[in-house]
Amino acid sequence: MEKPDEKINVPTKKEPNYRGVKAMPFVIGNETFEKLGTIGTSSNLLVYLTTVFNMKSITATNVINIFNGTCNFGTLLGAFLSDTYLGRYKTLGIASISSFLGMMVLTLTAAFPSLHPPKCGAEENSTACVGPSPWQLTFLFSAFVLLIIGASGIRPCNLAFGADQFNPNTESGKRGINSFFNWYYFTFTFAVMLSLTVVVYVQSSVNWAIGLGIPTFLMFLSCAFFFIGTRIYVKVLPEGSPLTSVVQTFVVAFKKRKLKLPEQPWSSLFNHIPPTSINSKLTYTDQLRFLSKAAILTPEDEINSDGSAANPWNLRSLQQVEEIKCVARAIPIWIAGIMYYIVLVQMQNYVVFQAIQMDRRLGQGSFKIPAATYNVFAMISLSVWIPLYDRVVVPYLRRITKNKDGITILQRFGIGQVLAILTMLVAAIVETKRRTLAFTRPTIGVVAHKGAVSSMSGNWLIPQLTLVGLSEAFAVIGLVEFFYKQFPENMRSFGGSFVFCGFAMASYLSSFLISVVHRATRVGEDSGWLAEDLNKGRLDYFYYLVAGLEVLNLGYFLVCSKWYKYKRTEDTEMDVALEKIDPQKPVV
Repeated sequence: MEKPDEKINVPTKKEPNYRGVKAMPFVIGNETFEKLGTIGTSSNLLVYLTTVFNMKSITATNVINIFNGTCNFGTLLGAFLSDTYLGRYKTLGIASISSFLGMMVLTLTAAFPSLHPPKCGAEENSTACVGPSPWQLTFLFSAFVLLIIGASGIRPCNLAFGADQFNPNTESGKRGINSFFNWYYFTFTFAVMLSLTVVVYVQSSVNWAIGLGIPTFLMFLSCAFFFIGTRIYVKVLPEGSPLTSVVQTFVVAFKKRKLKLPEQPWSSLFNHIPPTSINSKLTYTDQLRFLSKAAILTPEDEINSDGSAANPWNLRSLQQVEEIKCVARAIPIWIAGIMYYIVLVQMQNYVVFQAIQMDRRLGQGSFKIPAATYNVFAMISLSVWIPLYDRVVVPYLRRITKNKDGITILQRFGIGQVLAILTMLVAAIVETKRRTLAFTRPTIGVVAHKGAVSSMSGNWLIPQLTLVGLSEAFAVIGLVEFFYKQFPENMRSFGGSFVFCGFAMASYLSSFLISVVHRATRVGEDSGWLAEDLNKGRLDYFYYLVAGLEVLNLGYFLVCSKWYKYKRTEDTEMDVALEKIDPQKPVV
């Protein structure tokens, strides 16, 4: 029997040994080479499938869309496994090895003739052009599977793992985290620029085996840097997935759906907040009232001695309910983001096919810009605009709107959508002109199994790519900020995966849209809008269609943004008190 005066030893959580700056060379080295390897491999895959594996343009586009979509959807599973079972270190280790193996297998498909079809003949109707065999496709897709596993683990964990190496409770640690974020985005931009220029040139103009071997070697260096630093890393243990909390809230709300909410739910509902919670205390909101029923305390509900619910599947606190409301309110905005991403997918894919049938020569020389390299102009536009917006535009807008951010997050996303519409309109006009010149002016050559090369300069693609870069600077960064700020603090990793899942859905929808348009517009001998030879198709009509869909999406977004209420905490309640709230307003 325990003595009354005996002191009970309560185990305390050991403070991690943060190495911060000492871990930075390994973390940044890993990040840099991983980005160079991954982007260097993926940025030119569309050209690889059409030129080496002899796939039709539409087939290759659909394969890439499905591949990218699965990579992005996989981040949700990767984040779940990391948060619940493996932790970020193990997840990154497994994913890095998988990415390296995937790149190595892909390189082998280029290096060994038996692993890819023979090269097509120069004649348009040559019978020598054969597609890949089932065995060759199996080998190719096995590389894709390994790359998907790698992306699923790396994307949701790499940024958070780097931040784990610094103490977030000290000033030096906070400065270290900010410095790491700056280096992270610098390495990302550097990797994109280098991959879309040097690596793509080697792949397209020198040798595919060497061009794919370079990213593979860089990924090997990334793995080496990562594992060399193992002994000094802070390895945060998994704490459980926030998805469980989401499911529990909906289950309890369904169980108590027939109960009536009290007249003053903000003061009558059960609301226990653990003292160790990292989440900001949220205020009650009138929206999604059916979820609030999960916090109704009934005689059957049991309470622990510390004030928490004994069974989280029978009772939720008001704080937990409001946290789930933050997630639920973001879903309509996320859907609008999916439709927006479709524009980005078209620019990444079809601009390459446009460039292939345009004059890509620099001056009068023989050097040709690789078709995939034109996408670098979107990154240049984004990279130039971000600091200009932050240092010049925001301070100016701040004086006008009195908003500390210049404009709201949703306004920023809305501007990005308008720019996306303009992007598709400009792209359609350029394509119309390119096609017209291909028929009315002398062409400068023929691309095997595609068609004549228009005399129109590929530099005319720069305006649409500049616009799409500006659009990304507003919309994509705005969405990242939206999910980061509007999700509860313990769900921010989960919120980050929403961005990737949006890209995934857009990739799948793009593949579906392309297939539907191709089948609907193809009549008899007519190849339809999305013909293999763009001169015989009407890609400009397809661009106008996407622009029209984006106009509808903008209207949907405006309705959703009018309904949306930003997250409110007790600390910010006074800041939003000026906003007029109609208590009789219908709720969902």
